[in-house]
Amino acid sequence: MPKLILSSCDFRNEKSAEIIFNRLPKSAKDCRVLFFPNEKATEAAILGGKYHARLAEFGFDPQNGTVFNYFSPQDLTDAAFDVVYISGGNTFGTMKRLKDTGADQIIKNYVNQGAFYIGGSAGAHIASVDIEHVKKYDTDTFGLTDFKGLGLFYGVLICHYTDDRKDDLEALKISSPHPVTALRDDEAIIIEY
Repeated sequence: MPKLILSSCDFRNEKSAEIIFNRLPKSAKDCRVLFFPNEKATEAAILGGKYHARLAEFGFDPQNGTVFNYFSPQDLTDAAFDVVYISGGNTFGTMKRLKDTGADQIIKNYVNQGAFYIGGSAGAHIASVDIEHVKKYDTDTFGLTDFKGLGLFYGVLICHYTDDRKDDLEALKISSPHPVTALRDDEAIIIEY
């Protein structure tokens, strides 16, 4: 059974959305989702329902969704989730928020307990073992010093891959100690373990 679904555009691309929906453990409307918004999320937007509306836009029932509040991290010890979802954004800013709030460990715990991990763009990079190479595409103005990803996916990704990034891909394949995977916007990869 798949555990990780990584893509460049998650639900914003018809093909990658179809791959995701076909691999969920149950229909989207029945999935209990733990959503980690990106670095732009304000507390007002989190509490005001913006991200629950986004879950609804993607076919999930907002009543089954929990949006992680970076400003007042909640105790999720007894909660059950079918899906952990991290959307796109700035990889470094989102990773810093996850690490600063301990959400990185929360995510790993849920995935290790059987929740599916859906990562779109930054969320896909964050699942990998290392994100430092993303500096080529995202600006790190967040003071992140530890570039380890969650380590859920053994490898590194180049999301939003086009032929313009071919030289980057080839150079990364030579320099990285980890396997390198390119993901076009209409692709998703499924990792089973």
